[in-house]
Amino acid sequence: MMNKKSLEIYVHIPFCSRKCAYCDFLSFPGNERTQRDYTEKLIEEIEYQSAFAKEYQVVSVFIGGGTPSILKTEDMEAVLNALNTHFDILPDAEITMEANPGTLTQEALLSYRKAGVNRISMGLQSADDKELRYLGRIHTYDEFLKSYQRVRMAGFDNVNVDLISAIPGQTVDSWKNTLKKVTMLKPEHISAYSLIIEEGTPYYDRYGDHVEMESYSMTKEERKRLMALPDLPDEDSEREMYYLTQEFLMEQGYERYEISNYSKKGYECRHNIGYWTGIEYLGLGLGASSYMNGCRFHNTTDLSDYRNASFDEDEGFTQALRQELERLSIEEKMEEYMFLGLRLTNGVSAHDFVSNFGQNIRNVYGQVLDKLEREGLMEFKDGYYKLTSHGIDVSNYAMSQFLL
Repeated sequence: MMNKKSLEIYVHIPFCSRKCAYCDFLSFPGNERTQRDYTEKLIEEIEYQSAFAKEYQVVSVFIGGGTPSILKTEDMEAVLNALNTHFDILPDAEITMEANPGTLTQEALLSYRKAGVNRISMGLQSADDKELRYLGRIHTYDEFLKSYQRVRMAGFDNVNVDLISAIPGQTVDSWKNTLKKVTMLKPEHISAYSLIIEEGTPYYDRYGDHVEMESYSMTKEERKRLMALPDLPDEDSEREMYYLTQEFLMEQGYERYEISNYSKKGYECRHNIGYWTGIEYLGLGLGASSYMNGCRFHNTTDLSDYRNASFDEDEGFTQALRQELERLSIEEKMEEYMFLGLRLTNGVSAHDFVSNFGQNIRNVYGQVLDKLEREGLMEFKDGYYKLTSHGIDVSNYAMSQFLL
């Protein structure tokens, strides 16, 4: 029997109830008909793309968005069944689905479990209702608690909660309160990110270094509310939140295994670890990115083009979907391997570097490794090069040194 290569699958569901003011993801509201049409095209793509993955076995699936749980239950069932039918998914594969509070019913959760989903990732962001309103979230903390209870009652024993710090009006005390409330629920995994003001979002209008407003489709009242948002925490408060996150979560039994991710032992997100360690991945759906056979590419980000993609001509569907096909050079592969691998607290294996590239890591990066060690940003331990605690704090600088 042929030894199959490992593959991860990402499925993008772009729809959400309302786009949050800080969000720069490819997401937007969509009516029931639009969602149904998209689901049908996505299932066509799943069947078509599976023909190019016969030599792979799927080790993880991540269904993200948008808000995947916004789809009708029967539509999500159809997507999951199509994946199970057309791909060789390992029996113990990690299958994650993102969900927002307020969009989860008990019936839907039981359906997801039956179709193979074994990990739920919930977008809470804050346990403070005022902060949730500032973010533009559609739920309250109480609604999150009810959804979390439904997830547990449906039998899910692997749950992630997403949190964001340094948001408008937040204080160190309110952030600590969020951490306390969430850890009391004992989720297996917590993703804790610091807010980044992304260009092209309403938040950039409010907090970016410019004066003119972008042309968003907002009413005057919505613009007024946006500009009335409180200021962001100052830099000292943001750093205090950052260090508090590490200390508090570690005290509560969560191990930091990546710059922004913490888990109970054995509950690290396998899908993300695969991405950070160089496992190939196939993206399905609008705008989804892929990396297979040394090539990086992504699907069209135009919903109309995606929905109108056709199978009628050879390769026609692929050409309509795949954008910016790029074959990576060996140098680019090495750079990416270091950028992603150093996000993990375990770091990069010197042995695996040789296995992947046929070269000793010191022959390629010896001077950089020595420089970062002298600066106290890097250490070598048990065969792994990894960032020190201070190195993680200035990870953008440290990683930039690995550009060849």
